[in-house]
Parts: sequence; C-alpha cells; structure tokens
Amino acid sequence: MMIKKTALFSMLTAMVIATAACSSGGAEGTEQSGSDTTNGGNNNSSENNSNSGNDGNAEELSGSVVIDGSGTVYPLMSRIAEEFMVNEQENVSVEVARAGTSAGMQKYVAGETDFANASREIKEEEVAELEANGIESKEFKVALDGLTMVINPENDWAEEMTEEEISTMFVTGNYKDDDVVLWSDIRPEWPEEEINFYGPNENHGTNEFFVKEIIEEQDLVETINLQQEYSTLVNLVAEDENAIAFFGYGYYANNDDKIKAVEVDFGNGPVAPSLDTIAEDGEYGPFTRPVFTNLSIDAAKEKPQVKAFAEYIFQVANDFAGDTGFAPLPEEELQESLEFIQSIN
Repeated sequence: MMIKKTALFSMLTAMVIATAACSSGGAEGTEQSGSDTTNGGNNNSSENNSNSGNDGNAEELSGSVVIDGSGTVYPLMSRIAEEFMVNEQENVSVEVARAGTSAGMQKYVAGETDFANASREIKEEEVAELEANGIESKEFKVALDGLTMVINPENDWAEEMTEEEISTMFVTGNYKDDDVVLWSDIRPEWPEEEINFYGPNENHGTNEFFVKEIIEEQDLVETINLQQEYSTLVNLVAEDENAIAFFGYGYYANNDDKIKAVEVDFGNGPVAPSLDTIAEDGEYGPFTRPVFTNLSIDAAKEKPQVKAFAEYIFQVANDFAGDTGFAPLPEEELQESLEFIQSIN
C-alpha cells in the first residue's frame, strides 16, 4: 500500500506528537514496518514530477521520497520529513517507515527505497549487494545517540552501574549456566531476585551495536526478551521492577516518566546519559554512537525531490536533533555532507 500524502501527514503528525508527548516515540512500529509501506521508490515516482532539475527547494517539486530503516533514527527523520512537506515542498510525499536497520537495508540494497536509516554503519555484505545491484550509495552521519540502559522506577539499587557490570551481565554463561541471573550476582547487597533482560531484536542496529561494541561479539544471555517494538520494551520495563533494557536515548527521554536511566561509571564516576554528555569525545563517549542515513545516489540523480530532501536533512538536522532525543553533529560535518549532496548531478 502506498501511503498518500494526506494520510501520511496525519500519520506523521500523530506519531510525532506521540513521540514528543509520551510513548516510546513509537519505535519500530508494525504499522510502518511492513513491506507494503514502500513502493519501489527508485523507479516509479520521477514521472510524477511537475518540475525536473536538481535545484531542490528553489523550485516546486512533486513525487515521493521513500525511506525505511532504523526505528532509532525514525523520530528525527519523520520530524524532518514533516517539516519538509509542510514548509518546503508541499507536493512531495516523504514516506518514512521503521522496519529496523537490517530490515530497512534489505529493501535499500534491492533498490526499493531512496534512503536507508541506520543505527550502525553499513556492513560489507550490504555494500557488496549494492554493487551487485548497480546501486551507488553514500552513508552519512545525521546525529549522535547515547545507548541508554533503563530500569523500572521502583528499582532503587541499580541506579548506578559500572561499564564492566553492564557488559558482563548481558553475556551468556558469565553468572549461571542457565542464565537465570540474580541482582545479587552482580553485587551481593542487591536483591536476590532474578533479573529480566530486555532489548530490541536482531532487526535493529541497536541490537547489533550492543552485541558488537558493548559485549564484543559474545552471545547475549539466553533469558533475554528481544522485541521488535520499542514501545513494547518501554511498557515491559515500566511494569517490571526487575527489568533492565537497552535502547537509544530518545526512547528513554520521551518516556522518563515511566522508566529510569542507569548512570554508567566509565572509570571516572557515574554519568547520566543526556544531550550534554552524549558526544563521541564526551563524558558518555563509550556508549555514544553516530546514527546514519544511506542515500541512493542514483535516486538523487533521477529524482529532484530525493536530492532536495537529502539537502534539507543536512540543513536542519541539528535544529530537530535535541527535540527528538539526539545530540547534534558538528556543523562543519553537516556542511560537508550538504556540499557533497549539492555536487550530485
């Protein structure tokens, strides 16, 4: 099903409001993650343009822009899309879905989408698939996220943890062969109650980032409950005193009335994740990661609306980063990305 612009406006507006107001920001929602959200965007919309040419916002454009991928990046990208449609190009429909990084990349390498949002770097095998399919692609950083450990508000013992405690407790076999780990296994003074582990499933770049960077390619505890929906994870933690989960900072920030963030000691005392501490060289640096969007250069060449939206992303990303739970990138880095896109002919 191709989402028409009017419907998309309502959907995006509702979701953005929901993101800002309460829920988990609507993470990887099934209502958008289904394959029918996209429409083979690389090949079928350029004919809809009333104006061609690559001058972006300088002329009135039409047609569609198709984006899928990371649920972590979704709040930022959907906000930018809404602003673009309302204030820049009202005849362009920007369709933003959130199947998860890996699921979105599968569509992207097949040429079904114009952009693929990602909460991890593109993989070598994905680059190889793009090359095999004759798709020229470019990866861009769009913002910075802080991987956030969250617990139930009633949990008053694990409010501060060391980086080592976090990385150790999530690895299978480190405490018990059956991975039924008690809080008292982490610190003897903590309750003798089973820890309930939660996290996003393998569709998500956040899962891959956690496994690769935090637990260094080891296997997660077998008892972990992995979910597709970030909203589900938020609710599970909010209802479970013994829960601990990991996901992007924005989903915590939008739900801090329901869940609590763990302050992490990286060696110099506990640090709370925040827009002030999340930075690659900042206090929360070890758990900070860039988030990305991948642009089909072919789509940008063929469809002026795709190029115009790509330019717009890097003109306004920092304006909306904070509101959607991301720390900004250095302006010079955004400018460099913008200039690259402007050079596409």
